[in-house]
Amino acid sequence: MRPVQRDEILGLAEYETIRDRFRSRMIEEKKTRRVAVGDKATAVFENHDTVLLQIQEMLRTERITREGAVLHELETYNKLVPGMDELSATVMIEIIDTNVRDKFLVDARGFERHVALVVDGEKRPAVWEPSRELEDRTSAVHYLRFPLGAKAAAHIRDKKKGARVELVVDHPVYSVRATLSPSTLASITEDLVP
Repeated sequence: MRPVQRDEILGLAEYETIRDRFRSRMIEEKKTRRVAVGDKATAVFENHDTVLLQIQEMLRTERITREGAVLHELETYNKLVPGMDELSATVMIEIIDTNVRDKFLVDARGFERHVALVVDGEKRPAVWEPSRELEDRTSAVHYLRFPLGAKAAAHIRDKKKGARVELVVDHPVYSVRATLSPSTLASITEDLVP
Protein backbone atom coordinates (compact mmCIF):
# COMPACT_ATOMS: atom_id res chain seq x y z
CA MET A 1 0.00 0.00 0.00
CA ARG A 2 1.27 3.43 -0.92
CA PRO A 3 2.29 5.64 2.01
CA VAL A 4 0.77 9.10 2.35
CA GLN A 5 2.63 11.58 0.15
CA ARG A 6 3.45 15.17 1.08
CA ASP A 7 1.34 16.56 -1.76
CA GLU A 8 -1.77 14.86 -0.31
CA ILE A 9 -1.57 16.85 2.92
CA LEU A 10 -3.70 19.97 2.89
CA GLY A 11 -2.89 23.22 4.62
CA LEU A 12 -4.94 24.05 7.71
CA ALA A 13 -7.37 26.39 5.94
CA GLU A 14 -7.86 24.00 3.00
CA TYR A 15 -8.43 21.06 5.33
CA GLU A 16 -11.15 22.95 7.22
CA THR A 17 -13.18 23.20 4.02
CA ILE A 18 -13.35 19.40 3.58
CA ARG A 19 -12.89 18.23 7.17
CA ASP A 20 -16.50 17.42 8.03
CA ARG A 21 -17.04 15.31 4.89
CA PHE A 22 -13.67 13.55 5.13
CA ARG A 23 -14.03 12.79 8.84
CA SER A 24 -17.58 11.50 8.37
CA ARG A 25 -16.45 9.15 5.60
CA MET A 26 -13.49 7.92 7.63
CA ILE A 27 -15.54 7.42 10.81
CA GLU A 28 -17.87 5.16 8.80
CA GLU A 29 -14.93 3.30 7.26
CA LYS A 30 -13.27 2.84 10.65
CA LYS A 31 -16.43 1.24 12.04
CA THR A 32 -15.86 -1.79 9.82
CA ARG A 33 -12.13 -1.78 10.59
CA ARG A 34 -12.64 -1.70 14.37
CA VAL A 35 -12.51 -4.97 16.31
CA ALA A 36 -13.31 -5.41 20.00
CA VAL A 37 -10.60 -7.60 21.49
CA GLY A 38 -12.26 -8.74 24.68
CA ASP A 39 -13.57 -6.13 27.09
CA LYS A 40 -10.34 -4.18 27.58
CA ALA A 41 -8.93 -3.58 24.11
CA THR A 42 -9.94 -2.43 20.65
CA ALA A 43 -8.03 -2.68 17.40
CA VAL A 44 -8.42 -0.49 14.33
CA PHE A 45 -6.84 -1.78 11.14
CA GLU A 46 -4.99 1.07 9.46
CA ASN A 47 -4.70 1.96 5.79
CA HIS A 48 -3.64 4.91 3.67
CA ASP A 49 -6.82 6.91 4.36
CA THR A 50 -6.93 6.29 8.11
CA VAL A 51 -3.32 7.46 8.32
CA LEU A 52 -4.05 10.53 6.18
CA LEU A 53 -6.88 11.40 8.58
CA GLN A 54 -4.56 11.03 11.59
CA ILE A 55 -1.94 13.26 10.00
CA GLN A 56 -4.46 15.96 9.05
CA GLU A 57 -6.08 15.89 12.48
CA MET A 58 -2.71 16.08 14.26
CA LEU A 59 -1.64 19.04 12.14
CA ARG A 60 -4.98 20.73 12.86
CA THR A 61 -4.97 20.03 16.61
CA GLU A 62 -1.36 21.09 17.11
CA ARG A 63 -1.63 23.94 14.56
CA ILE A 64 1.45 22.59 12.78
CA THR A 65 2.46 24.54 9.67
CA ARG A 66 6.27 24.51 9.68
CA GLU A 67 7.45 22.24 6.85
CA GLY A 68 9.93 20.27 8.98
CA ALA A 69 7.24 19.52 11.55
CA VAL A 70 4.77 18.48 8.82
CA LEU A 71 7.37 16.11 7.38
CA HIS A 72 8.01 14.69 10.86
CA GLU A 73 4.29 13.88 11.31
CA LEU A 74 4.22 12.36 7.82
CA GLU A 75 7.20 10.13 8.59
CA THR A 76 5.84 9.14 12.01
CA TYR A 77 2.34 8.19 10.89
CA ASN A 78 3.40 6.56 7.62
CA LYS A 79 4.83 3.77 9.76
CA LEU A 80 1.20 2.71 10.25
CA VAL A 81 0.57 2.17 6.54
CA PRO A 82 0.80 -1.58 5.89
CA GLY A 83 3.45 -2.86 3.51
CA MET A 84 3.27 -5.68 0.99
CA ASP A 85 1.47 -8.78 2.33
CA GLU A 86 1.06 -7.05 5.67
CA LEU A 87 -1.68 -5.60 7.84
CA SER A 88 -1.26 -2.99 10.54
CA ALA A 89 -3.42 -1.98 13.46
CA THR A 90 -3.59 0.44 16.32
CA VAL A 91 -4.51 -1.51 19.45
CA MET A 92 -5.86 0.56 22.32
CA ILE A 93 -6.35 -0.47 25.93
CA GLU A 94 -9.74 1.02 26.77
CA ILE A 95 -10.57 0.87 30.47
CA ILE A 96 -12.62 3.78 31.77
CA ASP A 97 -11.69 3.58 35.46
CA THR A 98 -8.23 5.15 35.71
CA ASN A 99 -7.19 3.13 38.77
CA VAL A 100 -8.19 -0.14 37.12
CA ARG A 101 -6.51 0.94 33.86
CA ASP A 102 -3.27 1.93 35.58
CA LYS A 103 -3.08 -1.41 37.41
CA PHE A 104 -3.83 -3.30 34.20
CA LEU A 105 -1.11 -1.41 32.27
CA VAL A 106 1.44 -2.43 34.90
CA ASP A 107 0.22 -6.04 35.07
CA ALA A 108 0.13 -6.32 31.27
CA ARG A 109 3.68 -5.09 30.57
CA GLY A 110 5.00 -6.79 27.45
CA PHE A 111 1.45 -6.84 26.01
CA GLU A 112 2.73 -6.17 22.46
CA ARG A 113 4.73 -9.42 22.56
CA HIS A 114 1.49 -11.38 22.98
CA VAL A 115 -0.57 -10.13 20.04
CA ALA A 116 -0.98 -12.02 16.77
CA LEU A 117 -3.25 -12.55 13.82
CA VAL A 118 -4.23 -16.15 13.24
CA VAL A 119 -5.09 -16.93 9.62
CA ASP A 120 -6.79 -20.31 9.30
CA GLY A 121 -4.85 -21.65 12.26
CA GLU A 122 -1.46 -20.14 11.32
CA LYS A 123 -0.18 -17.61 13.84
CA ARG A 124 1.32 -14.36 12.56
CA PRO A 125 2.87 -12.51 15.53
CA ALA A 126 2.76 -8.74 15.70
CA VAL A 127 5.84 -6.62 15.09
CA TRP A 128 6.29 -3.38 17.01
CA GLU A 129 8.85 -0.66 17.47
CA PRO A 130 11.10 -1.63 20.40
CA SER A 131 11.66 2.07 21.14
CA ARG A 132 7.99 2.31 22.18
CA GLU A 133 8.29 -0.44 24.81
CA LEU A 134 8.12 0.60 28.44
CA GLU A 135 9.99 -1.24 31.20
CA ASP A 136 7.50 -0.90 34.04
CA ARG A 137 4.17 -1.05 32.17
CA THR A 138 2.62 -1.41 28.78
CA SER A 139 1.41 1.50 26.73
CA ALA A 140 -2.30 2.23 26.38
CA VAL A 141 -1.78 2.51 22.60
CA HIS A 142 0.15 0.03 20.47
CA TYR A 143 1.07 0.42 16.79
CA LEU A 144 1.44 -3.10 15.46
CA ARG A 145 2.29 -4.65 12.10
CA PHE A 146 1.37 -8.16 11.05
CA PRO A 147 3.64 -9.57 8.33
CA LEU A 148 1.46 -12.25 6.75
CA GLY A 149 3.61 -13.58 3.98
CA ALA A 150 2.42 -14.10 0.42
CA LYS A 151 0.50 -17.33 1.08
CA ALA A 152 -1.63 -16.02 3.99
CA ALA A 153 -2.24 -12.69 2.25
CA ALA A 154 -3.41 -14.50 -0.91
CA HIS A 155 -5.65 -16.73 1.19
CA ILE A 156 -7.34 -13.71 2.80
CA ARG A 157 -7.75 -12.07 -0.64
CA ASP A 158 -9.41 -15.19 -2.07
CA LYS A 159 -13.01 -14.61 -1.02
CA LYS A 160 -14.04 -18.05 -2.27
CA LYS A 161 -11.88 -19.71 0.38
CA GLY A 162 -13.48 -17.71 3.18
CA ALA A 163 -10.44 -17.30 5.40
CA ARG A 164 -10.96 -17.34 9.15
CA VAL A 165 -8.90 -14.56 10.71
CA GLU A 166 -8.65 -13.94 14.44
CA LEU A 167 -6.90 -11.26 16.44
CA VAL A 168 -5.44 -13.01 19.46
CA VAL A 169 -3.91 -11.78 22.70
CA ASP A 170 -2.29 -14.48 24.84
CA HIS A 171 -0.82 -12.42 27.69
CA PRO A 172 -0.87 -14.14 31.12
CA VAL A 173 -3.23 -11.44 32.50
CA TYR A 174 -5.30 -10.98 29.33
CA SER A 175 -6.05 -13.84 26.99
CA VAL A 176 -8.73 -13.27 24.33
CA ARG A 177 -9.61 -14.13 20.73
CA ALA A 178 -11.66 -11.99 18.36
CA THR A 179 -12.81 -13.38 15.02
CA LEU A 180 -12.85 -10.72 12.30
CA SER A 181 -16.34 -10.23 10.87
CA PRO A 182 -17.03 -10.64 7.14
CA SER A 183 -17.31 -6.83 6.79
CA THR A 184 -13.95 -6.30 8.53
CA LEU A 185 -12.36 -8.98 6.35
CA ALA A 186 -13.78 -7.34 3.22
CA SER A 187 -12.35 -3.98 4.27
CA ILE A 188 -8.85 -5.22 5.16
CA THR A 189 -8.71 -7.35 2.00
CA GLU A 190 -8.40 -4.06 0.13
CA ASP A 191 -5.17 -3.44 2.10
CA LEU A 192 -3.69 -6.63 0.65
CA VAL A 193 -4.19 -5.81 -3.02
CA PRO A 194 -0.82 -6.49 -4.66
